[in-house]
Amino acid sequence: MNSNLIFMKQLLFISFIFLTGMQQACSQAEPVNWTEDQLEQPADLARKIDENKNIPVIINVGPGVIIPNSIDAGMASEPEGIQKFKEILSAYSKNSSIVIYCGCCPFDHCPNVRPAIDVLKQEGYTNFRLLNLPQNIRTDWIAKGYPTIKEQ
Repeated sequence: MNSNLIFMKQLLFISFIFLTGMQQACSQAEPVNWTEDQLEQPADLARKIDENKNIPVIINVGPGVIIPNSIDAGMASEPEGIQKFKEILSAYSKNSSIVIYCGCCPFDHCPNVRPAIDVLKQEGYTNFRLLNLPQNIRTDWIAKGYPTIKEQ
C-alpha cells in the first residue's frame, strides 16, 4: 500500500476522533447555576402536598405536569416556554416561595432547568428552589410513591 494513502487514512482517523471528542465536549450541559441550598428535597415537597400545608408555587418547566398543584410553563429550553414562565411568574411577588421542576432527564443533561433558573435570577425572585430530581421524575418522584396527577 502506498505510504501516502496510509498517512491519509491515519490522518482521517485522527481527525474523526478529534471531531467526535469536540462534539461531545460541546454538547455537555452548562455549569450548574443553583446551589445545594436551593434544592428542594422531593420528600419535603411531597409532605407539604400531602398535608396541604405551606405548599409553594410549583412550576413545571419541562415536558409535562406530573406533580399535583403544578403550573405548566412548557419547556424552558424553548422561547415559548420562557415567555409563558415569565407570564406565570408575573402573578407572584419576588419573595414568593417557588419550586420549579423538569425531570425529563438527569440534571447534567437537562435543557430546561438552567434557563428557568436564569429567568428567576434575572427577574429578581429571591425565594426559589429547584426540585431535586437528579435522575428524572420517574426515578426520583414517581417510583418513590410521591403524589402524582391521576393520569400518570
